[in-house]
Amino acid sequence: MGGPHAVKWRKKQGKKRKLEETLASTSGEEEEEEEELEDNEQRAVEEEEKDGDKEAAADEIAGPPVVARPIHGSKKEKGVIFVLEKACLEVGKVGKNFQILNSDDHSNYLRKQNRNPADYRPDIIHQALLAIFDSPLTKAGRLQAVYVRTEKGVLFEIKPHVRMPRTFKRFCGLMSQLLQKLSITAVGKREKMLNVIKNPVSHHLPVDSRRIGLSHSSEKSVNLVDFVVNASEDSTLVFVVGAMAHGMIDKENLDDFVSICKDPLSAACCLNRICSALEQKYNI
Repeated sequence: MGGPHAVKWRKKQGKKRKLEETLASTSGEEEEEEEELEDNEQRAVEEEEKDGDKEAAADEIAGPPVVARPIHGSKKEKGVIFVLEKACLEVGKVGKNFQILNSDDHSNYLRKQNRNPADYRPDIIHQALLAIFDSPLTKAGRLQAVYVRTEKGVLFEIKPHVRMPRTFKRFCGLMSQLLQKLSITAVGKREKMLNVIKNPVSHHLPVDSRRIGLSHSSEKSVNLVDFVVNASEDSTLVFVVGAMAHGMIDKENLDDFVSICKDPLSAACCLNRICSALEQKYNI
């Protein structure tokens, strides 16, 4: 019963059990560590996704920074004012973010709401503003102010020394920020470069302003260069141009309603002609 062979066999069985228990406990700890690592990695991925969503939403609302640029010329010189009417700038919540609606990116969204995507053309006002702010007239300091009224009736002012975004996406981000926050200040300054103001626009125009509306449908056809050159030096010229895809500006509160071409012109083309005529007037 208690021979030497039995003793050796019991010792071997005891060592074997200890080895199995050690291996079992080690594998259990490794599995727990692997599960813990997987949980940590999953949490890190979820946190990164949340941070990315927050940053994307912030970028959509914040838009690009606005930078003031230097303007040459004397403040005593007579300037010109532009009023851009019926600009299609409407903010909509698409997914989780607020965006300026346009016919290219949001056609399905607009059709679901029984709207015509062809009416949503914020690119028109973007091109029109670039035509103004890129002109030698503006760089010479002759631009006094730009006022934009949206199709929904929101009126805002753009200072003449704003550096307008070059790309359409950045422009839409800027307009989305403006229409939600109602004003935008320059980087490193407290001055409001873009600011939503109260209607009507006539309350913000100088007393000596002469308001001139342009439309190809006007019966009064003029040579724009001659018309501008012969304009009185004592009055501030205010040009009212439509920034919509279809339609016509309101004739009310205008001193002149003229046509500069028998064919319809885009807002940007019309503004280029106006700036060119004024540059000849002021020898710029």
